[in-house]
Order: sequence, then structure tokens, then C-alpha cells
Amino acid sequence: MAFKLDNIPQQKTAPKSDKNSVSFLQKEITLFGSPFSNKVKEDFYTELSVLLKAGVNLKVALELIQNSQKKKQNKDTLNFISEDLISGQSLSNAIQVQKPFTDYEYYSLRIGEETGTLGQVTEQLGDFYARKNEQRRNLINALTYPIIILTTAVLVVAFMLQFVVPMFEDIFRQQNVELPAITKFIIKLSGLMKDYGWIVLTIIAVLLFSKRLFNKKQGYKRFKDNLILKLPFIGSFVKTVYLSQFTQAVSLLTASKVPVVNSIQLVKQMIDFYPLQSALEQVEQDILKGKSLSQSLSEHHFFDDKMIALVKVSEETNQTEYIFDRLNKQYNTQVQQQSKMLSTLMEPFIILFVGILVGVILIAMYLPMFKLSSVIG
Repeated sequence: MAFKLDNIPQQKTAPKSDKNSVSFLQKEITLFGSPFSNKVKEDFYTELSVLLKAGVNLKVALELIQNSQKKKQNKDTLNFISEDLISGQSLSNAIQVQKPFTDYEYYSLRIGEETGTLGQVTEQLGDFYARKNEQRRNLINALTYPIIILTTAVLVVAFMLQFVVPMFEDIFRQQNVELPAITKFIIKLSGLMKDYGWIVLTIIAVLLFSKRLFNKKQGYKRFKDNLILKLPFIGSFVKTVYLSQFTQAVSLLTASKVPVVNSIQLVKQMIDFYPLQSALEQVEQDILKGKSLSQSLSEHHFFDDKMIALVKVSEETNQTEYIFDRLNKQYNTQVQQQSKMLSTLMEPFIILFVGILVGVILIAMYLPMFKLSSVIG
């Protein structure tokens, strides 16, 4: 049985329940990670699938999962869902009014309820979040070591400009030594850092703490995501990560007999990456105008030739689910390979960058010393 979702963009989301409208003082303060994060969702859907396939009642399954939660806010969310089920609502309607859940999850669960495949759909959702979390871990693993090295380099250079360079400056001033241009530049840079360093640090701290606020601004998201795509090595890796998520989501939705247009609409709401969302917005409009999916994808540089060619084959052979599943496995393999390659390639470049920075400062400081020693000699 195919469940068609019509006019998804026009459908209004149900209002949030009053039981979620608690005062600020009653809310749980989350310092590390968000409540009902993707990792929690992975465990939630996987455990729910196992319990449903084992013949456990949905309400009992939710109670078992609720008891295994450690965070109070996660327990409260599952408790609200259980109460809605008791009042006669479906699982999809119960999670729709809960903030941590997305439209993608709502419609997927609704499809499972309408087709009697809720156990299979929850298993697919668990698999989706498992791969998404794995890709996030790969990204973190690939960037952690280079970021540590780069941060150390910045701190070393800042220390030298703040404390070491002024010591040499005092010596040069006392000896009245004529300074080369590079030494004058480094000394001037050191002076600027002493005068305005705390201001720069304050600005950086404010930007870091206000990141969540900026993320809600469409202009900032557009600039940030487009900038990431242009970064060498990192841009290609991030693009592959989101292509993997896109192909997996489409594969899961087509397996549930969701029409292509509706699949694009749901994926667009699910994946928070501006270049992909913008491309999918245009793809959706092109499909509604009568173009095929492969033709629509071919007009955007975000989608590579391999995907477009295989999507065209899937349209001709009516094997959309199989093709997108194969594409997802290929992209997932690429993510793992590129994450290892990324850390391997970035490490020598960052070390070279650090060496050049420190070397320039040392050369700038020692050139006048050589001149001073020759004059004394």
C-alpha cells in the first residue's frame, strides 16, 4: 500500500502541547549536547524496532525505553508521547508536537502506521541516525588533530608576539640598532597585539557564544556553508557527507513508497545544509514542471555525474530504491576513506604552516642580533 503525502509545504504543524510550555527555571539546563540528540534518536528507534518486532505493545515499549533514559528531559519527552498514545493519538501525531522531532520522522512514522510496517520504519530511522552519527564521528576524527595543531600554533605565535618579541625590542632600542623591514613589521604586529589583543579575544569569545543565534540567520548559514564547500580538502569531504545523507534518506523514503516530490520535500527539511537545501528547492520546482529527477539534478553542481547517471538508470528501470541504496553505500565508503585521508594530508600542511610562522618571527628577531654582534666585533 502506497501512502501519498500531498501538499506537505502547505500542511500546518500541530501546535505544541501546553505541557511543554514550562517556565525557564523548570527547564533542564543542557551544557553538553542537546536533549534527544541524534545519538539518543539512534538508540530510541533501534530499541523501539526490536521491541515492536518482538511483539511488545507500543505503549509498553515506550515505557521500557523511557526507564532506560538517564536525562530527565528525555524521560519527560517520552512520557508526553506515552500520555498522548493513551489519549488515543497515533505515534506520529504524538511526536509531531514534540520539538526534538522533525517532519521527516513524523511522515516516516505515519507511513509505517498506514502501511502496517512501523517496526520496519523505526528500524530504517535507527539506521539513518546510526549512519549520520558515524559520519559526524568521522568528520570529528578527521579534523580534531589538525585543529589541535593549528590551535597550538596560534597560541605559540601569540606567546612569542606578546612576550618574546618585546624583549628583543628593548635590546634593539637600547643598542640603537637599525632594524630590517621584516623586524619592524613583526615588532609593529607585536605592539598591535599588546594594545588590541584582549579586544580580539573578546570578539572571538562573543562570536563563539553567539554561534547558536547566528545559525538561525539565513544569511549567516548561506555564507558559512558556501565557505565550507570552497575550503580545500574539507569542502569535498563535507559535500560527500551530505550526499551520503541525501541518498540514504531518499532510499528509505522510496522503500516506503513515498513519491519522489514528497521525498525531496522531506529530505530538504531534514538535512540542514544550505547548498543542498537550495539545490533541492530548485529540483522540487523542476520536477513539478515536468522534468525528470535526473534532469533536475544535472542542473546543479552539488550533485556529481555519477549520481546523475545512476539516477537516470533508475528512472528507466524503475529501481530507484536499489540505486539510491547503492549510491549511499558508495558515498558512505568514500566518507570513511576521505576522513582518514583528510587527517593524513592536513597534518604536514599545518606543521609546515606552523614552522613558517615561527621561523619568520625568529629570523626577524635574529637578523638585527647578527648585525649587532658584527658591530661589536
